[in-house]
Amino acid sequence: MITPGDYEALKAHTKTLRQVSSYGLAFIAVIGAALVVWVFWLSFIRTCKLKTNIASNRTSESAPLLNPDQLQTDLQRDHTAISDSDTSLCSVCANLDFHKIFLDGIPLKEEILLGSLSSILEKSYQCSFCRLISFHVRRTWRLDKFPHVDLSEIVFGMYSKNCGCLREPFYKPTFRCHRLRIVRTKDPGGLWKRHLDLGEESPLTIHLLQEDAIKFGRPADLHGRRVKDTVDIGLVQKWISLCRGNHRNKCSNIWKMDRKLPGFVRVVDVVSMAVVPAPSGCRYLALSYVWGSIGADYWTTKDNIVERSTPGGLNVSTLPETISDSILFVRKFGERYLWIDALCIIQDDALDKSIQLRAMDLVYGLSHLTIIAAGCTTVQDPLPGYRPRTRTLQQHIEVIQGLHLYVAAPRLREALAQSTWSTRCWTYQESALSCRRIYFTGPQVYFHCKCDIFCEDIVAESKYNRSSSSFLWLSVAESFPFATPISSYIGAVDSYTRRHLTVESDIVDAFTGVTNALAMAFELDDPARAFQHGMMLPDMHITLLWQHDPQTPRARRLLPDGASSPWPSWAWTAWRGGILYQGAFVYLRIRMGMSSDEPSVDEPLVDPWYIVNLSGNTVKLDVRQVSFVVLRENEEKYAYSASRGILDPTELTLDIHRPLEPGTLIFTTTCSRFGIARRVSEESSTFFHGLFDILSTTSFPPIWVGTAILPLEPALPSSLDFIVLSRTDSHNMSVYDRDVLRDYSGCLLNVMAVGQDEGLMERVGLGVIHEAAWVASRPEKKVVFLR
Repeated sequence: MITPGDYEALKAHTKTLRQVSSYGLAFIAVIGAALVVWVFWLSFIRTCKLKTNIASNRTSESAPLLNPDQLQTDLQRDHTAISDSDTSLCSVCANLDFHKIFLDGIPLKEEILLGSLSSILEKSYQCSFCRLISFHVRRTWRLDKFPHVDLSEIVFGMYSKNCGCLREPFYKPTFRCHRLRIVRTKDPGGLWKRHLDLGEESPLTIHLLQEDAIKFGRPADLHGRRVKDTVDIGLVQKWISLCRGNHRNKCSNIWKMDRKLPGFVRVVDVVSMAVVPAPSGCRYLALSYVWGSIGADYWTTKDNIVERSTPGGLNVSTLPETISDSILFVRKFGERYLWIDALCIIQDDALDKSIQLRAMDLVYGLSHLTIIAAGCTTVQDPLPGYRPRTRTLQQHIEVIQGLHLYVAAPRLREALAQSTWSTRCWTYQESALSCRRIYFTGPQVYFHCKCDIFCEDIVAESKYNRSSSSFLWLSVAESFPFATPISSYIGAVDSYTRRHLTVESDIVDAFTGVTNALAMAFELDDPARAFQHGMMLPDMHITLLWQHDPQTPRARRLLPDGASSPWPSWAWTAWRGGILYQGAFVYLRIRMGMSSDEPSVDEPLVDPWYIVNLSGNTVKLDVRQVSFVVLRENEEKYAYSASRGILDPTELTLDIHRPLEPGTLIFTTTCSRFGIARRVSEESSTFFHGLFDILSTTSFPPIWVGTAILPLEPALPSSLDFIVLSRTDSHNMSVYDRDVLRDYSGCLLNVMAVGQDEGLMERVGLGVIHEAAWVASRPEKKVVFLR
């Protein structure tokens, strides 16, 4: 019950509250007005700044576009940050109808100009679409190293790229546009090629996320997918299931037959945590990774093999992170066995190591799946994406006109080009021989088999369809083997020799898996007979025609103790650096031979061949004699004919005081001496090999009769000895004086420039000489001992 006193007190309190309320409302009104003025002022300032930025179309001198500190910050932050509402667009991008673009597409011939690169970079802090372009540029270019380069001359344009189709669609579009390609339409100074870090392997592509596919009445196929902090194990399992179901025998081992691991091969049992003999017919995974420069504390050795062979003998917590993460991944993946070289080979047992290394073709060729730790620089690095915060995502997403667009992470080939893993010789065969590979890279995980390629950021999973096509197929990794043994061999040598070895004496061992696989796949006889010193002997006429990468100095490989190379000069394994097999066009411009191309041999001109084997015995080689020479009616016979015939045993030895070394090639051919002159050309000053004119010394003035590629250092004499190997075609090329020497099919001879010492010859370089000039030089028939 309220008393009269309480009632009066309540009235007084109510009056006080009314006064406070009135004061509060007045205060709120003042604050609200101030906020309105403040928002209006910010909007005005922002509009002015945007207009200023749009008007500017050149690099700002007072504030560099690419501040190195800002670049580093942009690349290190998490690029999956997404704005759920449209941000501002500049005047150029605001005029674009992205819905119509993704619906109808933009043909290449009707590309839309976006403006100069400098203006795009300047507007990237206000315009969301310019920001997508800027992110890619900052990720792939080396502009932080060239902060003052003028970018105003580079103009960008945009058109649509057809993604392909994974299934017969219920709709019949004339163009399936799920992605946009940003290209340079003007680059007069060549800045793009000079400063782009990854070359044309890094296209600027913008994708549409799968959640927007329904807006265009399309399935999610080949649209973008959000990449998470860790890889989805179920997604990887789906990839393998699709491969096994769709491709069947196409993704079987390269021998196309049932084979089993030899009984001496060990595997890691990830359940019992022990190194055990591989159970007969077991399904296992293999690991390919970079060792790095760390010590041998985690290796399997003679001292710990017994302990590691018992259940629980392997302690995953003491292993390097690449290995421990791979073991845990396999266990979570639902598999039991994993092959890891450091654990499954007794590293300090030379005999065990030799036996195991000769089985690498089987170890990787028969693996159910090979885990490739491409994002790791050493074995101490975690497997990217297996555990949280172990990879740096590069999927930058912007919402533009209600559509979720993102700049794609590097495609597989680009991602591998950036990796330390792809620079190691040992890892080449580990990838090339594997039927299925899963690549753990910094940005995301990729799956690659012989028929398909999948990745985390693109929806590409579907059942097999003959009419299927996918843009992902354009970025495959290593392919092996090819249709023929020689093309497979040439491709493998090209890829392998671009990589590096920590121990130079491993040059043959790290390639043995490839040569074993080729010998078995193409039935080339016993691998030890078909391949010696890394060279394919049955096709000796072609495999002898290798060239040094012109940017590699001519230097012999050395053994760890500093001893001279045990490999003969005619074998590429004896020399450091890249090796290329090149067609005859290389003799026009050496730069044209920067990529491998199978050399041309119309007729072998040496038969038979002999070699001193590892036991010191001279044996005859089984070299294929295939001729493509077809003389037309009334056509003259060639002026030069081969010197053939079985050599007498007395001709197979040299009158020297020491026996012939293993690897010495012995054969009969003709030898002649010609002058050489360095050709004046536009070749790069960084080249260590150059084009030389071969000059006839039997006439004055000398006649230009051929062309050779020879080392620039050390300085060569004015003339060299040459020996004939085979016949080839001129292809109407100016590699000799066509005003003096008649051109006809098969008029060129493949020749080798050699140096001589006590009857032994050594390879100096290769060239081609017109056969008429060769005959006119009166060559001497010789038994060649090529070392």
